[in-house]
Amino acid sequence: MKKWLFAGLCGIAPLALAHVPDSALKACQNLSSGASCTMELHNGQVSGRCRDLPQSHGLLACVPERKSAMRSAGKDSGGGRPPARKHTIVQSDGLQETVPATQAPITFSEVSISIQGPWRVIEANGISEHKTGTFPNRGNPHEIEVQRYSFRVPANPQIAAKPTPVPLQDFGIGLNGVPFDPSAAEWYLGNRGRWRYEALSGAIQLGVDDNYAHVQPNGAYHYHGIPTGLLQRLGVSQERHSPLIGWAADGFPIYALYGYADGKEPKSGIVEMTSSYQVKSGNRPKGSKEPGGYYDGTFVDDYHYVAGSGTLDECNGRMVRTPEFPSGTYAYFLTEDWPIIPRCYKGTPSEDFRRGPGNNQRKGAKKRP
Repeated sequence: MKKWLFAGLCGIAPLALAHVPDSALKACQNLSSGASCTMELHNGQVSGRCRDLPQSHGLLACVPERKSAMRSAGKDSGGGRPPARKHTIVQSDGLQETVPATQAPITFSEVSISIQGPWRVIEANGISEHKTGTFPNRGNPHEIEVQRYSFRVPANPQIAAKPTPVPLQDFGIGLNGVPFDPSAAEWYLGNRGRWRYEALSGAIQLGVDDNYAHVQPNGAYHYHGIPTGLLQRLGVSQERHSPLIGWAADGFPIYALYGYADGKEPKSGIVEMTSSYQVKSGNRPKGSKEPGGYYDGTFVDDYHYVAGSGTLDECNGRMVRTPEFPSGTYAYFLTEDWPIIPRCYKGTPSEDFRRGPGNNQRKGAKKRP
């Protein structure tokens, strides 16, 4: 995927398509932007329109025309979660439209972080100190509301025998009390299975603001991508190692974008941390419940881990020494490229982050004063 320049955190893009097949480029030779095009894929001819994509190096590429997708907000069916919406989009342009973050917080941000026995206890009202977008909006029908978060994470986390995938829950929480939530509950044809849409692929417009955040049905404001406003307030800069920005559910620290070239050697210089995930080559399977089309980052399953292709491991982390942990620790990094927010835990995640009836994370939401 295209690398975007870090320009005071104002120009960070969430992600862009990483793989464009040759047939998509050939289909637009000698055509103009917006022209109709047809390309050959393994499952036959696909119609689309020519577009100038960031990763096509100035060439036009044939992008399949989007089929309509249901835009109505899912309502709770009584089973604890809203019914899945039926989407049919199979390719996307990698651009998530954002709502300008011009709205002042609805109230003061309240965060308390303390060590209590073996636990680091994080209590917060889920309100950021930075400005947000306008909610509700066209892509997100929910209003920001004050939350009552109380999370316990291990104060001395340990690496587990094997990583644990992040399910549909928050990966962790920022120092400002706003959660990091990498996933979207959106599936191809509404089937809750393999083909879950990547939240920031642009396939489904989610009404996120300039912080790549939007609002849950219960009023919880949460980040799906690089939390621009938070990083600005914390002074993240390419000139120095990232400051601590939050805590993962397994207790390990979260940093963003920049670290030491040699994770354990502060004198090794500052470099951008890079993901080791790549978009798969070729085409997806095609069937009654399979989307077909080519792998491009529209779906989470379009990506695979390629060990050593970036500076980080399969959980977007590494062993480091940092200003906060001079003796060393495992740490996660948010990256510009997918997964942006990690998709697995290196340690054992706290049950406090699990979603479901009676769960601590989703109890006690209250209306704003």
